[in-house]
Amino acid sequence: MEKSEHVLLTGAGADDFAKYQGLDIVDNSYFFTERRWKSYEKVKARQKVENEKHGTVGAVALDLHGNLAAATSTGGMTYKMKGRVGDSPIIGAGTYADNNTCAVSATGHGEYFIKNVVAYDISALMKYTGVSVKEAANYVILDKLKQINADGGIIAVDSLGNYTMTFNTAGMYRGVITSDGLNKVSIFGE
Repeated sequence: MEKSEHVLLTGAGADDFAKYQGLDIVDNSYFFTERRWKSYEKVKARQKVENEKHGTVGAVALDLHGNLAAATSTGGMTYKMKGRVGDSPIIGAGTYADNNTCAVSATGHGEYFIKNVVAYDISALMKYTGVSVKEAANYVILDKLKQINADGGIIAVDSLGNYTMTFNTAGMYRGVITSDGLNKVSIFGE
């Protein structure tokens, strides 16, 4: 996207742009996996849309120069509507970083995270109210989203290296590594 003024491309337009940029284009069969096909078939056979969990992978980082970064990738929603785009690629919804506040990677029901601009909301709360990354995340995930029955969580780090891994579900796979030697992996509450 460094060769375009646009922020997000999908479908045929994204394909055309990739070809024009000289990227290797592969047949869609390249992305086929038996496991995901069976999962799709299982849901389709039940004739109802169901959100099977396949996981989001997110990362946030603070480097030694004070730069913050966030990245989010997801397995997506099984049997979703054709053309549906979730929160992961939406800057401000599933991913956001601002060197002055924090870096956030989110996971959960994407539509709610998009409508509530969750990742940006955490950063904005820090910027405009002066609360900590933990306080901002707790408000957005544990109060705001919970009030509308939206499940999910975030990992975030601020510009001072303070981090939070806040979620409103039974568990969320998460881990942290710090420069002072902390190396921790968790699933359920602390």
